[in-house]
Amino acid sequence: MEIDQSEQANFKAQTRTAPGLASAMDYQVCREIMRSASKNYSFASVFFPKALLPHVEALYALMRVGDDRVDVSHGDFSSPHHAIEDWEACYWQAFERGESSQPVMRAYLNTAIRYQIPKEIMAPYFRSMRDDLTVNRFPTFADLLYYIEGSAMPVGRAMTHILGVRPPFKIQEVIHYADSLSVAMQLSNFWRDIGADWKRQRIYLPQEDMDRFNFSEEDLAASRITNELINLLEFQFLRTNQFYSDALHGIGRLASGRWAVLCGLKVYQAILGTIRHNQYDVFNHCAEPRHTLKLRLALSSWWQASRL
Repeated sequence: MEIDQSEQANFKAQTRTAPGLASAMDYQVCREIMRSASKNYSFASVFFPKALLPHVEALYALMRVGDDRVDVSHGDFSSPHHAIEDWEACYWQAFERGESSQPVMRAYLNTAIRYQIPKEIMAPYFRSMRDDLTVNRFPTFADLLYYIEGSAMPVGRAMTHILGVRPPFKIQEVIHYADSLSVAMQLSNFWRDIGADWKRQRIYLPQEDMDRFNFSEEDLAASRITNELINLLEFQFLRTNQFYSDALHGIGRLASGRWAVLCGLKVYQAILGTIRHNQYDVFNHCAEPRHTLKLRLALSSWWQASRL
């Protein structure tokens, strides 16, 4: 992967708080991870200020590596459990020693130092990754939120540090809205991936809601698109949109990156409409918003963000 001189210069200007800790190549590794793993997140991320983008990518890559060790491949480790334990140990050691042998960890550590991201922010993330290995059902929505507190909220909280907040607001005042956006985006992904998750024997639909709408695991196994499923999904869409609506109140309080965050919100929210367009077939179609729709949402986000 080639890094041109202008990119090297930009990187040095962005990361001068910790000289020598991470290289442009470390951040390039993070960029490649994000681009290969998430179409929607990658699309929205290009609208961040150029100086901030490497740090956004480092945050994403940190969490993606852990996710993949649990869900995709545990590599040379004896089990996914040992793989995620190793990644967590690598994380805490990096903060203790101020260095790491892992390029993604070096990049994130450098970013955390630059933007004063507390290392404790990621503690719930590692807890959720371990839970992923044993927990595959959620009795209540409260149980699902507890999982999301680790799987998604650390992203929004760390992002708030990277983007900063406008005076007179304080970071902790804006974290609530970041949490709402993290929940909404994670829920959108869950509803999109119902069929794919079932194949991995995971159900993120709360059991209490499935019971309420009379949609069973047998229906899931048979990929039944019934009125019960439609009503269940519409209930979840309403709940998810409430989190999106709350998150909107916080975007104007960010010091930078408002266009990208609003674009991300709109693109992920569009997943819900795409599921409807697919006639609620979450088993045979991936509800990925069309590129033309994403472009329209990006344009409308620019116009709206410029007025926040």
